[in-house]
Amino acid sequence: MIILYIVVAVVLIILVWLMGSYNGFVTLTNRVKEALSDIDVQSKRRFDLIPNLVETVKGYAAHESGTLEKVTEMRTAAMSATTPAGKAQADDLLSGALKSLFAVSENYPNLKANENFLELQRQLEDTENKMQAARRFYNSVVVDLNTRLQSFPGNIVGSTFGFKAGDFFALSDADAAAKEPVKVQF
Repeated sequence: MIILYIVVAVVLIILVWLMGSYNGFVTLTNRVKEALSDIDVQSKRRFDLIPNLVETVKGYAAHESGTLEKVTEMRTAAMSATTPAGKAQADDLLSGALKSLFAVSENYPNLKANENFLELQRQLEDTENKMQAARRFYNSVVVDLNTRLQSFPGNIVGSTFGFKAGDFFALSDADAAAKEPVKVQF
């Protein structure tokens, strides 16, 4: 009878541990999704600001249509990206296009003094800072998930229940200019 109690106790302990491990993986997986969603929210804010910024610049720099079209094109590409790697690459390209747009604005003193332009610029800078924080949070949660999936005994539980490692949100090495912050100061 004592052996039966011991076996039942061991089985219960294993089940409680398994349940806790499983729930921990579910929590980490949901935190990864939440963090990626935070990046999407900031990207949406950025995408919403860009048309206003482009329209403001259009009034002053009508002959700079190539730069304006490039910003619009990169915004569309960034909006359609679905994976963390795709979003990172699209963000690289969009940041580069925005740098070109701000460089063009340097040639227009009236634009640099325009209240709407300055406010849009401030909001874009704020959004860039929030996106950077969201990316750091996402990568932090991915580190937690990946570490747990690669550590014993989490690797056994994770692989048994089909949990997958997360992808980091990283800038591509192909665009070195994208590693520089978007310059929005005049």
